[in-house]
Amino acid sequence: MNVLKFDNIEDRHLGRALRLQAEQQPDAPFIMFGETRYSFAEANQRVNELAAGFAQLGLERGARVAFYMGSAPEVIFLALAANKLGAIWVPINGDYKGSWLSETINRSRPQILVTDAEHAARLAQIRDDLQVSHVAQVGESDAVPDAIDFASLYHAGAPEPDMSGMSYGDTCAVLWTSGTTGRSKGVMQSHNVWFNAVESGDAQFGTRPGDVIYSVLPMYNSAAWVTSILRALIVGVPLAVDRSFSVSNFWDRVDYYGATQSFTVGAMHMFLWNAPEKPDDGQHSLRKLMAVPMPPDIAGPFSERFNVDLMPQGLGQSEAMQLIITMPGQPLPPPGSCGLPSPALEARLVDDDRQDVTDGEAGELWVKPLKPFVIFNGYFDDPEATRKAFDGPWYKTGDMLRKKEDGYYYFADRKKDAVRLKGRNISTFEVELVARKHPAIADCAAFGVPSDVLDSETELKLDVILKSGANLSELELARYINDNAPYFFVPRFIEFVDELPYTPTNKIQKFKLREKGLSANTWDANKAGFKAER
Repeated sequence: MNVLKFDNIEDRHLGRALRLQAEQQPDAPFIMFGETRYSFAEANQRVNELAAGFAQLGLERGARVAFYMGSAPEVIFLALAANKLGAIWVPINGDYKGSWLSETINRSRPQILVTDAEHAARLAQIRDDLQVSHVAQVGESDAVPDAIDFASLYHAGAPEPDMSGMSYGDTCAVLWTSGTTGRSKGVMQSHNVWFNAVESGDAQFGTRPGDVIYSVLPMYNSAAWVTSILRALIVGVPLAVDRSFSVSNFWDRVDYYGATQSFTVGAMHMFLWNAPEKPDDGQHSLRKLMAVPMPPDIAGPFSERFNVDLMPQGLGQSEAMQLIITMPGQPLPPPGSCGLPSPALEARLVDDDRQDVTDGEAGELWVKPLKPFVIFNGYFDDPEATRKAFDGPWYKTGDMLRKKEDGYYYFADRKKDAVRLKGRNISTFEVELVARKHPAIADCAAFGVPSDVLDSETELKLDVILKSGANLSELELARYINDNAPYFFVPRFIEFVDELPYTPTNKIQKFKLREKGLSANTWDANKAGFKAER
């Protein structure tokens, strides 16, 4: 374990962090991926060699390298190699396909796109639509004929890139949101945001020598980076990575790596909870788990059954990773509470008239940074969206909370129009965009109905008005959406209706649809035996 210290705030840079760990503990283990192992020195050299290859392809300061691939050490190498050149890494959701995939890549304007054999076939289908100079591929596949062999980009023995002049406030990553109130937005994240989030999160874990972080989250998800990858880098402990989460072998993989810390999101921990009990459920190496969201009534029994300490809940988002937290030394928040505002922010809860609400009343959370570069740098190529996200110095989060008399904050609702399912925010706006492209549909509205798996999440429902004389079945529509968008855009529930509730300005009143919920005419994909293909 080697927690990095920075006397100069400008040194809070991810590329410099890897170099420092390689200098200060070169032989200490950094990445474990199955049987593959890299020490900090080995990882640093691989990153330097890859940076040289990227530079030869023209990657320079401010340019972007995007990745569309599964979790692997190469993803970590390419992100840090880009940062050592002053360039920016852009994760592309591995479940994207078709026009959704090509549009997201093109909006990222990458100089280089990296994929793997698993995703190459899907990428090949839209290759002619891509505006990218170079495609590199990890692993063997003939699907993308013009792809460069990723292994050939490593220049053996390459020295450290020149990182002089790079700042802690430079944008190092662009993270695409789910487009909760409209078109998806690219969140420009600085180096310092990651450092702040890592330091706050690691203080809750109380990392000590001998700890090993285990990650099963996809690397296109920012949670994987802040809770695991970059935390391991900055704190100097081993990171164990598997490509995906498995209920049946999660605890076996924990023991395989000797992992002591992990993070689960959405319903992952509920699947573990709902698995049949075994006498040895509490016999494993895991010591601490951050499980978000964890139902308050399950937290105690879960902790006891699996013999793990559960970390306090919190609230964050891509734009502001540390909004409501529990700091070390503070008492644990009451059940159901997110905690208290981050000390790096000033917080307000306001109504639609921009007035502060009283205690106990739900209001939108607005925050004002007290230091530079503790929230995002704005939206990529979208100054108008950046302007709308702020009211003077206040960032409008779009999340509704209540502050009770005890001073703690409690999540109330999402002002943004999104569905939260399996740890993922799904934009109903974007689901509707896909569905409306079907020639039989006149109008539609996507919204959330309560999940029967986890109270804090919602299932996606789509109410549809067909064009006069058009014929379309629910199954046909589900397949159409599955063919033209990520699998998680496919609604579990579909209902054909004669009308939708509109406001005088022709906006759909989704609260009325949520109140109506399901009916006898609602089609249920689960009951119909339909399973969306990834």
